[in-house]
Amino acid sequence: MFGRRRLTVLIGLLVLCLAGATVSAAAPGRGAEWTSWQKDLAGSRHNAAERKITERTVGDLKLKWAFGFEKIGMFTSHSQPAITGGTMYFGGPDGLFYALDAKTGATKWTFELRTVDPERRLPVVRNSPVVVGDRVYFGDLRGYMYALKASTGALVWANRIDEHAQALLTSSPIHFAGRLYVGVSSNESSADADYPCCTFRGQFAAIDAATGKVLWRHYTVPEPKAVGTWPSGATRFEPSGAAVWASPSVDPATGTVFVGTGQNYTGTAGDSDSVLALDAFTGKVRWKRQMTHPDTWRLICVDPSAPPGHCPGMENGTALDYDIGSLGNIFTVKGRTLIGIGQKSGVYHVLDARTGEFVWQRQLAKPEPNDLGQSGILWGGSYDGQRLYVATNDAKPGALHALDPATGALLWKTPNPANGCSWGGSANYPDECILANRPAVTTTPGVVYEGSADGKMRAYSARDGRVLWEYDTVREYQGVNGITARGSGVSAAGGAVVVDGMVYIHSGYHPDYGNDKGHVLLAFGL
Repeated sequence: MFGRRRLTVLIGLLVLCLAGATVSAAAPGRGAEWTSWQKDLAGSRHNAAERKITERTVGDLKLKWAFGFEKIGMFTSHSQPAITGGTMYFGGPDGLFYALDAKTGATKWTFELRTVDPERRLPVVRNSPVVVGDRVYFGDLRGYMYALKASTGALVWANRIDEHAQALLTSSPIHFAGRLYVGVSSNESSADADYPCCTFRGQFAAIDAATGKVLWRHYTVPEPKAVGTWPSGATRFEPSGAAVWASPSVDPATGTVFVGTGQNYTGTAGDSDSVLALDAFTGKVRWKRQMTHPDTWRLICVDPSAPPGHCPGMENGTALDYDIGSLGNIFTVKGRTLIGIGQKSGVYHVLDARTGEFVWQRQLAKPEPNDLGQSGILWGGSYDGQRLYVATNDAKPGALHALDPATGALLWKTPNPANGCSWGGSANYPDECILANRPAVTTTPGVVYEGSADGKMRAYSARDGRVLWEYDTVREYQGVNGITARGSGVSAAGGAVVVDGMVYIHSGYHPDYGNDKGHVLLAFGL
């Protein structure tokens, strides 16, 4: 007889198959789809079915169209698209969610997020949607999750996942067995000295995809309690933070969902800087592995104008900002399922997916404490069945690495090209330009895609790391939607999407390179 857990997993897999969920996204013949930020449940960020763009042809990529956004304050453009059935879905910095023709950029429909809770702050989508059948699911910076009809843009449901005033969604949801899984993060990390810091509890939630109802939550810190006052006189609460702004991955064979967590805002208790392995059906912790402790940090720690005493971690050296914002890559070595994940400390960790035991670790960049994690691994790597590909940010310079998945041995390393700041649009801003590989890595057979803060989008050889193609995005574009836009740093928070002979990226991240216009979504093809 089956045990209860085994039976639950089998039922979940049956539901998944009936729903046509994203576990099959990497199956042969589906090269025209990229339906979630992760590409598939395993978080591979690899389109194995792409056959048009190869190591031989990638150098022929040309800009096919651009889609511009109006400039909206400090909001940047980086909602990585999901693509299926020839339609592209993504959110803009303008409070709109878009469906475009993936080949031409023509708008099919838009949805105005402000129609939901119009009194709350400007709704902006930073994460990537997941598309399942005729539903597209995504979150916004107000903490709302949405379900729209993919065919028409009609609202099916909207639900604010956490009622904390500062809650927001940066984690990109994943769909498994009729449920959505997403992390909840917060604006409290940027609170000023007069704010009663902090009361937000990081959490990871499972949501019924049909109704938007939260089925279970895992809180990453205990309930914050008042423990005195800050030097400003504002009430001080501890513990808080450990936000979940990373995107999850799922092992369907065991019904386990994996996700990384952020640092504490106050106090030291909780699951900060950790990898969590949770039962996908109940939320029960199967194991957790804390990588750095303590790590108590928020933006006030790097503000030279802030009054003293508001960053306790500065006094004892624990203001690190070594959170885990990267996607976990699930892969198998000699029949053993492993989970690999990067940290802003610059370390790529590989653990046994069943037990959480360390298998190997590789230091890819020297950590810089209290530096916004600029030296480390920010968003996520890619696994193509042969190698792991991991990028480091401003590691003087940032670099792209290929690692042996079994041992962590470095197979090749390609630094961000040293001339990246001496040509193209960023060359006019030498004091701003940095050689930093910020986006998540993407792969197709033989090719690795990674963008840079120097404004260049590049394709590399998966075999040896040679640069095969590069394009300077720091220029002005006339969008197919009639908006004049301008590129800047190639967007983090996502990466390239490669579908059916096309490459799609956002250019609209820091540095801004004097941009007085809105940012841009770019589409390249052969």
